[in-house]
Amino acid sequence: MKVVALVSGGKDSCYAMMRCKEYGHDIVALANLMPLEESVDELDSYMFQTVGHQILVSYAECMGVPLFRRRIKGSSRHQLLNYQATSGDEVEDMFILLNEVKKRIPSVTAVCSGAIASDYQRLRVESVCSRLGLISLAYLWKQDQTFLLEEMIRNEIKAIIVKVAAIGLKPSEHLGKEISAMKSHLMKLKELYGINVCGEGGEYETLTLDCPLFKNAQIILDDFKVLLHSEDSIASVGILHPLAFHLEYKDRCLFLSGERTSRVYELNEDYLSNIVACPLVNSVYDSFHDNYNNICTSRTKGSTFSISARVINTPQTPNGVGKDLSCVLGKVEQELNKNGFDWAQVLYIHLYISDMNQFTLANEEYLKFITEKKCHMGVPSRSTIQLPLDEVGRGNAHVEVLVSGNKRKNVLHVQSISCWAPSCIGPYSQATLDGEILYMAGQLGLDPPTMTLCPGGPCVEIIKALENCDAVANCFNGSISSSAILLVIYCSSRLSVQDKSEVQWKVEAFLKQGGFSSNPVFLYVLAPDLPKRALVEVKPVLHIPQDMEASEQVEEQDSSFIAIPQSWDFQHSVVHESYSQKWVLPGKICAATVSVTRNLIPQLCSGLEEAPSNSHFSIPMKQVERISQFCFCLAISILQDNRFVWEDLTSLRFYFSTSLCTEANELELILAQALSELTQGSDRNSGSLDDTIFSVIPVLSSGRSASMDDLLTCELFASKV
Repeated sequence: MKVVALVSGGKDSCYAMMRCKEYGHDIVALANLMPLEESVDELDSYMFQTVGHQILVSYAECMGVPLFRRRIKGSSRHQLLNYQATSGDEVEDMFILLNEVKKRIPSVTAVCSGAIASDYQRLRVESVCSRLGLISLAYLWKQDQTFLLEEMIRNEIKAIIVKVAAIGLKPSEHLGKEISAMKSHLMKLKELYGINVCGEGGEYETLTLDCPLFKNAQIILDDFKVLLHSEDSIASVGILHPLAFHLEYKDRCLFLSGERTSRVYELNEDYLSNIVACPLVNSVYDSFHDNYNNICTSRTKGSTFSISARVINTPQTPNGVGKDLSCVLGKVEQELNKNGFDWAQVLYIHLYISDMNQFTLANEEYLKFITEKKCHMGVPSRSTIQLPLDEVGRGNAHVEVLVSGNKRKNVLHVQSISCWAPSCIGPYSQATLDGEILYMAGQLGLDPPTMTLCPGGPCVEIIKALENCDAVANCFNGSISSSAILLVIYCSSRLSVQDKSEVQWKVEAFLKQGGFSSNPVFLYVLAPDLPKRALVEVKPVLHIPQDMEASEQVEEQDSSFIAIPQSWDFQHSVVHESYSQKWVLPGKICAATVSVTRNLIPQLCSGLEEAPSNSHFSIPMKQVERISQFCFCLAISILQDNRFVWEDLTSLRFYFSTSLCTEANELELILAQALSELTQGSDRNSGSLDDTIFSVIPVLSSGRSASMDDLLTCELFASKV
């Protein structure tokens, strides 16, 4: 990509440029923001380093690329973490500067910055990039600072300290010293006082005088003076003010010719942007209103609930995914509004489509509905897979959304491409924390800095996907091995039997290596295809304990007894329990699956008819009814044994293999009938059992192991928090 690099003069922005070059990008321009007054050394800015700005003008000559500069006219007006465009804010100066660079160099597609740990700065760069249609590159993000400092020194970045503001750093002693000479002292201060060795806590700032990117010349600082901002016996604040400097050319011929290799542009007019807002979607789905007769929605009832919307009996067409998804999302939006909610309260979105080749079209429709502007609390996390929807009469698109009325979600949405974890370029986030439950986006085996699938097959992809999951979980003080409640592993149909077995072995080995203390529920799902033609995708749900004093107290509810109809006549035996798995945090969370394999059918269905009674099923309908009853029976037992009621359910899914059924509506009716029988025979005060609606998800196969030999898998998730 052609990149414009945001430079402050510091070591971080220079090393970030070097990382860009390593990953094959081309730095075609530099962009810098400087004080309004030339005599001012430092601004009270939350965003920009300005100490040493007098020297930065030489970077264009040193690197041989144009430098675009703008004087900072704004201030830090919008100080909330998630930035919203605000007139008079200093971020708008960056927007104007980068917008003009983009106009003058249309080939620019990305912006490079040296962000390491500041969400405040990263989110503002990402906001500007999003408005300008540019990609944010932040290759230092979340990297270990000791490692970064060592790498900067090893890669011959000659940077001097130009500001100190921390215990153990003295203006008179340390200003003007190179970071290579300061390394041991900084490490000592880290051990003694916990300072950030790269200065990310504001402990110090630097100015780069030479680095491998300076192909034409290095900067020689001839004279400077020390300015004390505040004198303190523990941590004085001082800056280095340059008085004289010159360039020392690396190419003698260039020096003798007097030729200048680049230019500096100062841009101080208030250029207006030509950004076109995304179209509103209030009437997007009106043109497909006739299809509403073919859209079915359902929802669970608790304070955190699911809405499921799917198309019925719509044939697959070349543009069917986009058309059906527009209708489905429109219907979900109506359901949200009808219940007093909007997209801002959505935690998670499962996006199921019938053809991954139409993913781009599906994403375009998705972006019309779910935007950062609509989601002021943060955009929801998302997973996307291809399912055999059209094969079972479910059209081309199916969407499930998880909604919370608590308005307390905490979203991690990193759009910058970095070495940390795969970026989410667009309105979906890496993870969403609701109370103590972390819902993580589906993770592929992507190499974060290149955003390409790791070569080497499914075993390499699954390990990288789990590492990416851990990187995200670490941001919430969790990990897959110690915090996982539920792990859904989607496998592509292109995997062989041996591939799937090895994937399971790799998952288990990864968890054991990390301690494997959470003992999560496992669910493997075989799908026709995954995004980017990936072979595996991991979708974790994690438990993130909150501070005991701060966490809300969950009142213990009496679980009213739900009577199982006598006609069902199931024995509560070890054999039955062996077909379920569960993860329970008493009084708070319950996750479970119930698996029905062909081996279980003789035990459940002895004495029932054997000849098929309906062409849509591969086994007799009476047996399908029986296994549906068994799933509900065991699900109820798991909930009641752990003192949960049906109103606690946030989601209830039935994954069915296309080898069981070729008509989703038929299976849905059978499940609904089983639910109705429970409703009729249960205590009417037991909770809104009759309001608990499930989702029916067609898959190639599913199961608790990679053999995925279930005919029907019931997945439930209940929460009191």
